Amino acid sequence: MKKTILVAVVLFAMSNAAQAQLVKFGIKGGVNYANQNGSSITVNSTNYETSAITSYHAGLVAEVKLTDGFSIQPELLYSTQGASYKNALKEFKNELGYLSVPLLAKFHLNKTVSLDLGPQASFLLSERNNFDYNNAETFEFAALGGLSFNITKSFFLQGRYVLGVTEASKDAQVKNSALQISAGFTF
Repeated sequence: MKKTILVAVVLFAMSNAAQAQLVKFGIKGGVNYANQNGSSITVNSTNYETSAITSYHAGLVAEVKLTDGFSIQPELLYSTQGASYKNALKEFKNELGYLSVPLLAKFHLNKTVSLDLGPQASFLLSERNNFDYNNAETFEFAALGGLSFNITKSFFLQGRYVLGVTEASKDAQVKNSALQISAGFTF
C-alpha cells in the first residue's frame, strides 16, 4: 500500500513538472502606433483626414506548447487605439480603450523566432476625445500577424500588425489598425 501511494505521488509530481514546461504565463507591454482607416470618415457631415496616434498596450500572456514547432498564445490586454482627425478648420484626437483578447497560433521557425498569426476580439471600455461624439462600436474583431523573438528563456520581444475587420464607428465606415511593439517576461 505504501509503495502504491509513493508511486502515485511520484507520477503526480512528474506530471505537474511536465505540464509546467508546456504552459508558460507572463506579462507584456508596449507601444501602439494606431490609426483609423476607411472610405468615409465623416463627423457631423464634415470630411476629415486621419493621422496615426501613439498609444500603449499591456496585459497578460500564456503560451501553450503543443509540439516543438507549434504553440498557442492567448492574451488578455488593455489596448488603446484611435486616430487624430483633421480638416481645414479643426483637429481632434479620438482615443479608444479596449479589452483585447488575441489568440495567436505560433509557428516556431527556430528556438528564437516564431511567426504569430490569429484573430483578436476587442471590447470597448472607454472613449476619450476632444469633442462630444460617442459613436464607437462596443465590439471589434481583428486579424493580426507578426513575429516574436525569444531573447532569453524568459524575456521576449514581439512586433505585430493588427488590422480591424469590423467597423469601429456606428456612423462612419472606419476600421482600426495598429502596429504594436511589445516586450515581456514569462514565468
